[in-house]
Amino acid sequence: MTIKVLVADDHAMLRSGLACLFEGTDLAVVAEAADGDEAVAKALAVRPDIVVMDVRMAETDGLLALERIRSELPQLPVVMLSTYDNPTYVARAVALGAQDFLLKGSPRHELLAAIQRAARGEAPAPDSLLQKVRKSMEKFPKSDVDNLVTSRELQVMRHVALGLSNREVGQSLGISVDTVKEHVQKILRKLAVKDRTQLAVWAVRRGLV
Repeated sequence: MTIKVLVADDHAMLRSGLACLFEGTDLAVVAEAADGDEAVAKALAVRPDIVVMDVRMAETDGLLALERIRSELPQLPVVMLSTYDNPTYVARAVALGAQDFLLKGSPRHELLAAIQRAARGEAPAPDSLLQKVRKSMEKFPKSDVDNLVTSRELQVMRHVALGLSNREVGQSLGISVDTVKEHVQKILRKLAVKDRTQLAVWAVRRGLV
């Protein structure tokens, strides 16, 4: 059974390359998009089995498009594709509901297996980049910060340190934006730091992300 794939990337060569990569497999490109807005429109019009989308695109980027696609078509798996293993990109992809996060330079067999796995609704491989970042976001408190912040505050701190907005933190943890704001303010006071940047530095220096 053919798996219908929507490929979104602002480089035509990459889109063509993926189509060639899929030859001889059960994956087939049925639609292409050059930016995030077009990706959302094509997803709604074509209703593919999976979307494979670049993170960084002109106009509307892939992460904004991911959020819109997940809102309109919550059952449609979306795999993010990037040249960079930037943990902020991965963390935002996790929060916004991506099925997986793949690097463009990965071996062919790894890319194919990951996309096929995502199309079937299966979890990413245990050693995947997305799973590693997800685990980092969900870690339990370390003993040296137990007396400073609560478990929930530490979760929020890790998300903030990875560059997520309040809205993205809320989506990831299933809490409201107002609740996130309250947690952030409490954390800033408890740790005696001035802003989110200092908070991120504090968390990184202590190995919390």
